[in-house]
Amino acid sequence: MAQKKAHEVDGFLSRLQAQYPIVLIYGPDKGLVSERASKFAKLTGVKLDDPFSNIRLEAADLERDPTRLLDEAHTVSLFGGKRLISIKNAGNGRNLTEVVKKLAKTGLENVYLMIEAGDLKKGAGLRSAVETAASAMALPCYADDARSLEGLIDQVLGEYHLAISLEARKWLKESLGGDRLISRSELDKLCLYAMGKSEITLDDVKAAVSDVSGLTYDEIIDAVFIGDLLGFNNRFDRQVATGNALFLILSAAERQFQQLQILRQQVEVEGKTPSSAISSARPPIFFRRQKVIEQALTRWTLKQIAEAMERLQKAVLESRENTALAEPIIRQALLALAVQSKRQN
Repeated sequence: MAQKKAHEVDGFLSRLQAQYPIVLIYGPDKGLVSERASKFAKLTGVKLDDPFSNIRLEAADLERDPTRLLDEAHTVSLFGGKRLISIKNAGNGRNLTEVVKKLAKTGLENVYLMIEAGDLKKGAGLRSAVETAASAMALPCYADDARSLEGLIDQVLGEYHLAISLEARKWLKESLGGDRLISRSELDKLCLYAMGKSEITLDDVKAAVSDVSGLTYDEIIDAVFIGDLLGFNNRFDRQVATGNALFLILSAAERQFQQLQILRQQVEVEGKTPSSAISSARPPIFFRRQKVIEQALTRWTLKQIAEAMERLQKAVLESRENTALAEPIIRQALLALAVQSKRQN
């Protein structure tokens, strides 16, 4: 059986293993799926900024036109070299499963096929097709346990050259772990908040990571989610007046769009209703925000959410490079998303 146990996945991704050109990365932790997909893509050595070498496809589109994947898999690169085909948001689609079976049987030349999927149960068609193929590997992604969460904390704090007290670390561990991307975003936010200090304290963690501290920022993002332009401007202006670091609003926006992406995946791909997805959300959604999130789930598609997250990341980089213009850069990025939401209504 071509599959790895959850604790073996990081070892598999420590180097490229070309005997497995087809890789399925799946599991309930969507953030971890995305992170490991990025790692595998880099391992291939393919030029990820080249649209002719790095082909990105949506599983839903392939269900309607499965021959497209066959055509892409057998296309020879115009300038030579390896190619990477990435498929997002896969589920138990029958057409995609059949094409993957065919490609695994016939083999791939100079092409890597990477599939990102949600929580596929044992025996699911796509998962079985990969696990039973000699040229394919299935990589499960489950929520961080205590050991992997410790490693993530050490990794991110190391990137910022920060230490953390024991009591602060304990509180931090209890606040993280539901989703890798959300955990990483919270850690980035904490490190930026504590920048310049020799050690992160418990007060720092409570101020930057706790749900209570994020409520004010979440109100701004909620206005963005539902296209409430007046509400957004009023709340953003209040934050500017407080003198608080505005990058925290961007961090909150990234965190909330990541969670919205997880919920929309359950609605768009797994067939759940918005209310059922919200009721089972982990971490739980504050009850006063549930109606707003339900509205957002009806407005934003997975593709639109992904584009919004790219816009936010661009704003993060631009605001860091141009600190004097951070306020208008952050405001413009969020306002553009609020306008987009209003038009999507």
